[in-house]
Amino acid sequence: MELSVGTIVVLVLAMTMLIMGIVLVRSIFKGATYNVDVLNEKVKGEINKLFTEESALVLYLPNFLAEAKQGAQYGVAFGIKNLETGTAQPGTFSYTVTLADPAGAKAKCGIESSAITNWIEVGQQQTSFSIAPGKSDYKLVRFRIPTNAPLCLVRFQIEVMQGTVSYATSFFDLQITS
Repeated sequence: MELSVGTIVVLVLAMTMLIMGIVLVRSIFKGATYNVDVLNEKVKGEINKLFTEESALVLYLPNFLAEAKQGAQYGVAFGIKNLETGTAQPGTFSYTVTLADPAGAKAKCGIESSAITNWIEVGQQQTSFSIAPGKSDYKLVRFRIPTNAPLCLVRFQIEVMQGTVSYATSFFDLQITS
C-alpha cells in the first residue's frame, strides 16, 4: 500500500479535527448541564428564602403573576414545607392545580374552562409524596400555551392536602401574551 504524503497529512488533519470536535461538543454539553443544575439550585434557594416559620406553601412568582407567550412553555415552581413538630414520621401530602374561577375564565377568555385546564402539560396533580418534619419539597407545574390561545388573564389555585385535610392553598395568575 502506497500512500502519498498528502493523503497521510489529510488523514492526520481529519482525525485531529474529529477529536477536537468531539471535545468541543462534550465541553458544551457539560457546561449546559452544569448551568441547568446551578439554576435549579438557585430557584430552590430563592423558594427557601420565601419560607417563613409559619408558611407551608410558597410560590416563586413576582406578584403571583406568570406571563406566558402564545405557543410557548412556562413553568411555575412552588415549595411545600412540612410544619409538623414533635414527630419523626414524614407527612404524606398531595396537591392539585385547578382553575380558580371557571365561569369567570370562560367569560374573560371566550373558551371553555376545560380547554384552559388542558394548558397544564405536567404537574397538575401529584397524589402522594412524603416530606420529613421541618423539610421542604419543590414541585413544578409546566404549561404549554397553544398558539391560538386568547390573550387573557386566568387564575389558578394550588391546594395541598395532608391526607384528607386541606394543608395549604395559594393562587397565581397566568397572563397570556403575544
